[in-house]
Amino acid sequence: MEENKKAPEAQIQMTDEVAQGVYSNLAIITHSHAEFILDFVNALPGALPRVKSRIVMTPEHAKRLLLALSGNVTKYEQNFGKIHLPEESNTIAFPGIKGEA
Repeated sequence: MEENKKAPEAQIQMTDEVAQGVYSNLAIITHSHAEFILDFVNALPGALPRVKSRIVMTPEHAKRLLLALSGNVTKYEQNFGKIHLPEESNTIAFPGIKGEA
């Protein structure tokens, strides 16, 4: 491939509804030997937490997501400063819900 030629960009379509996004303040992650399941939850005080979106992916894609998210957090912190977590960052503020946020 010549140096001046660029690889074609992927064309990805998105509906207006998906483009608006879904708010989540809790992620519950489970896995088996074949797949990772990411449940994105909206948990508000006084309301029953609800799974707003579930993503199922292969272990290979989960690792790619981990690396991509790590890289993006690093870039974010370089631009905007360190993200500070509470001392007990593994503490879940919603009784009866297990997982990691």
